[in-house]
Amino acid sequence: MDLRQFLMCLSLCTAFALSKPTEKKDRVHHEPQLSDKVHNDAQNFDYDHDAFLGAEEAKSFDQLTPEESKERLGKIVSKIDGDKDGFVTVDELKGWIKFAQKRWIHEDVERQWKGHDLNEDGLVSWEEYKNATYGYALDDPDPDDGFNYKQMMVRDERRFKMADKDGDLIATKEEFTAFLHPEEYDYMKDIVVQETMEDIDKNADGLIDLEEYIGWQAYQGGDCRQV
Repeated sequence: MDLRQFLMCLSLCTAFALSKPTEKKDRVHHEPQLSDKVHNDAQNFDYDHDAFLGAEEAKSFDQLTPEESKERLGKIVSKIDGDKDGFVTVDELKGWIKFAQKRWIHEDVERQWKGHDLNEDGLVSWEEYKNATYGYALDDPDPDDGFNYKQMMVRDERRFKMADKDGDLIATKEEFTAFLHPEEYDYMKDIVVQETMEDIDKNADGLIDLEEYIGWQAYQGGDCRQV
C-alpha cells in the first residue's frame, strides 16, 4: 500500500471515528480541532495527515524527504498494528485516531492549566479561571470584538460548577479537563446538550426548528446533507 492509498484509508477512518463527535464539540467550545486545515479529501489529505500524526508531528513530516517520511511512517504504522500481523485493520486505525484525539486533549489541558493555575498550588479555582480568562474584559460594556463576555462568563461558571464534583469551586486537573472538554465525560452530558440547545435555538422557545438547524450548520460550515 503506497502513501496515497494509506491516507485514503485514513480519511475514511477519520470520518468514522471523529466526524460526529467533533461536530458536537464545536458547539460546546471553540478550541482548535485536530487540525486547522479544511477537511476536504477531494482536494488533499492534509486534515487527515494532522489527525493521524498530530499537528506538530505533521509539520515535522513536511521537512522530510519522501524516503525519510516513508521510513518514519512505517515506524508509526508498527505501533498501530496492535496484533503485529503486518496489517492495519480499520479498527486499529480508528483506535489510533482516537488515541491522537485523547493526546490532543491532554496537551490542551496541560497548556491551559499553566495559564490558569495562577498561584501554582496544583488546583484551579473559579476565581483564578475567571480572572485569567476575562480580566478587564468585563469592565468594557461595548467590546470591539462584539462578544458578550458577561454572558460567556455565566455559561462558563455554570459549566465549571457542574465539572466541580465536590462543589468547592476549586477544580482538580481531572475536573478541569471535564470543564474544558465536557463531551468526554458522561456526567457532563447534560451541560453539553444544554449549551448546544442554547447555541442553536435562536428564538429561545426551547425547540430547534429546521431553519435554526440549517442556519447553525451554515454558520459552522457544515453540510446538512450529512445528517
